[in-house]
Amino acid sequence: MDQVAVVGAGLIGRAWAMVFARAGVPVRLWDKMPGVAEGALALIAERLADLRAAGLVTEAPEAIAARITAAPTIADCVAGATHVQENGPERLAPKQELFAELDRLCGPEVVLASSTSGIPASEFTGNLAGRGRCLVAHPVNPPYLVPLVELVGAPWTDPDVVARTRALMARVGQVPVVALKETRGFVLNRLQAALVAEAFRMVRDGVMSVEDVDACVKDGLGLRWSFMGPFETIDLNAPGGVADYAERFGPLMGGITEEQTPFDYDAATVGRVAEERRAALPLGSIEERSGWRDRRLMALIAHKRGQAG
Repeated sequence: MDQVAVVGAGLIGRAWAMVFARAGVPVRLWDKMPGVAEGALALIAERLADLRAAGLVTEAPEAIAARITAAPTIADCVAGATHVQENGPERLAPKQELFAELDRLCGPEVVLASSTSGIPASEFTGNLAGRGRCLVAHPVNPPYLVPLVELVGAPWTDPDVVARTRALMARVGQVPVVALKETRGFVLNRLQAALVAEAFRMVRDGVMSVEDVDACVKDGLGLRWSFMGPFETIDLNAPGGVADYAERFGPLMGGITEEQTPFDYDAATVGRVAEERRAALPLGSIEERSGWRDRRLMALIAHKRGQAG
């Protein structure tokens, strides 16, 4: 049986521990800050209870939680592991240091995967003796509810390592996708960046309010995108499929993209959006609203599981 080491017990690390444990995989969890890994266990237990209440796990939450143990040291965490999921700071220097330590501690057969949201593996693994077993496995927050995982290797990553990681992710219930080469921000973030930048521009240019832009997605695009990607969406939006769509709407859509210049997140626009969001949701209520979001995601996942196709 696989044993997984989760290095870093913050939000993403806790979620990864749940992903692996609910699939029956033993997990050791470690964090460099004293007491954080131990404290994470109680938070994990709460989320597992929520999953059980939503009908997304059939096993007793206590049984799943029992597969997760807090390790006192990073060496204890990775001992015996076949896969290491790193969740350290999103900064290059700490990631280089952490991967150098992981490469030193782990045998050559152990896969070293980073949850980084945007740092290519080539930037923090190039000088490692075991650089061929390193890659990015970028999840979507929270990964125990949103199953997509982007697998992005460096130019020197062994293809077998990518294949092994893809098989592991599929086995624990995630949806792995493989990037054929490194790009800045990977693929999901690039898709998200395009939409978010355009949303900011619509507010900046006085086209629409923050609330109504959000409605365009949650009550428009998002309904289709919750079960179809952009290519399938446009394929179904014209009688002759993608080619017909491009012929009908290509000039319009292409003209729109010509108008879309880079958005630099200027302080005035960000401030305006933040002001409207704080009027709608006080800062102190973000954690509560995040819990609501997670429960809505649970309900959506339960619904999707009951649908065919």
